[in-house]
Amino acid sequence: MGTFCSVVKFENLQELKRLCHWGPIIALGVIAICSTMAMIDSVLWYWPLHTTGGSVNFIMLINWTVMILYNYFNAMFVGPGFVPLGWKPENSQDSVYLQYCKVCQAYKAPRSHHCRKCNRCVMKMDHHCPWINNCCGYQNHASFTLFLLLAPLGCIHAAFIFVMTMYTQLYNRLSFGWNTVKIDMSAARRDPLPIIPFGLAAFAATLFALGLALGTTIAVGMLFFIQMKIILRNKTSIESWIEEKIEQLKQKADKRVRSVRYKVIEDYSGTCCPLNRGIKTFFTSPCTEEPRIRLQKGEFILATRGLRYWLYGDKILDDSVLEGVSRIRGWFPRNCVEKCPCDTETDQAPEGEKKNR
Repeated sequence: MGTFCSVVKFENLQELKRLCHWGPIIALGVIAICSTMAMIDSVLWYWPLHTTGGSVNFIMLINWTVMILYNYFNAMFVGPGFVPLGWKPENSQDSVYLQYCKVCQAYKAPRSHHCRKCNRCVMKMDHHCPWINNCCGYQNHASFTLFLLLAPLGCIHAAFIFVMTMYTQLYNRLSFGWNTVKIDMSAARRDPLPIIPFGLAAFAATLFALGLALGTTIAVGMLFFIQMKIILRNKTSIESWIEEKIEQLKQKADKRVRSVRYKVIEDYSGTCCPLNRGIKTFFTSPCTEEPRIRLQKGEFILATRGLRYWLYGDKILDDSVLEGVSRIRGWFPRNCVEKCPCDTETDQAPEGEKKNR
């Protein structure tokens, strides 16, 4: 009992409720189907246990299953490590450099974030994973990453068994198209024949398990690749997202600085290809899903980019219009507007402006 508790550490019996979620149910279901079918196919129809290779193969299958489940339950039940409720730094002066969580009524430790689903501040939080129904953080990130590595490897082994089982049971020979070049697969057949014949039901179950194994290999393998990129940079998924968001905001701010203010001199109905704005404007309409905006004479536009006959920008709305209205932006013909002579940025051109389309 002590060994079991040292392997899987439950904070309390309430943690067992984490299994009652669609994520763990699907994940454990896929593991159970692939592992069970791989063992059955291997023993009955592909590589029997009375051979040395069959015994080694069977032990490897059990080893994959045990390691996958160990790391999976470790990631789920050990948990990410939560910041204690009401936590404060030992030195009260250090609290100036920390964020305060109003929900947990505590200061956030460095690299910690509040998870709305767990309703706790998580140490070195990476993300909240629905497949383990828990957060991935400081204490369980290693187990979660090992699970992402072992699951594709185990599925590749299982997929190989499924393919060879279906092949050896359906065909006796492997032909490369030439009558003189053939590989005899009669050694794969056993005498006596297996107790349970490889029928249609077994073929359908093996084919279904093969699809699950290949799908899991691709999906989980991609997640492992993403996690390794983040780990090698010594970051978490949240920190990478924050950096990308800061870069986007910086680019938007720079674009605002480089933008040019225009005044609408002619009305524009907002049609995709206006006939009354000239032939060149009609045939050079931007090929994009971005919207066109309706313009009225006297309005002001802040253009951020453009083509030769079209511009893209935001309407400068009055305070009376701003209430309850989001940003109005889109494409409009260049010949409907003119640069404001009073604008200090009149000599600048919108970002991305092209002389030729």
